[in-house]
Amino acid sequence: MDDWSRVTSADATASVAVAGVLVLMLVLVWVLVGQRRTRRELARSREMHDELLARLALLERPAITQAPASTVEFVITDVGETPDAGETGARRATPATRIEGRLFADIVARETVVKAASWSHGLRHALSAENRNRLRFEMTRETKRSTRQRKADVKEALRQYYARERGDVA
Repeated sequence: MDDWSRVTSADATASVAVAGVLVLMLVLVWVLVGQRRTRRELARSREMHDELLARLALLERPAITQAPASTVEFVITDVGETPDAGETGARRATPATRIEGRLFADIVARETVVKAASWSHGLRHALSAENRNRLRFEMTRETKRSTRQRKADVKEALRQYYARERGDVA
């Protein structure tokens, strides 16, 4: 006979139990490894948190050092603006920063694109059929009004002329 015919149900139950214990041990090892990794990440995030708090404390401290009087820069980009109530006209709280050429070109290009888009939108709106019809109507109305006004002015001028001719005007 075969070897499988000699396996009893007790042997099968024991092997299932051993397999269950092995699976349970694998799950336990997996959980422990996950906990260890989580603890390491938590410790790393606490270190980063402490470092960020220290950097924030440095940023919140007011700067005690002042630049020498000979290296003071003047920014004239806010000509025409009125100074704030507490400002003496010297430097503002936020100094101007120098930007690199590529960033400047990017800013100029974006500003140009925005201006071109807004200009084309306005032109498209101005030349729409609805606006053209409204303008035509207003022009016709204004032409009729000015014609009536001109006729009334001519009538009044003739009336005054004839009155002067008759000598009625004193």
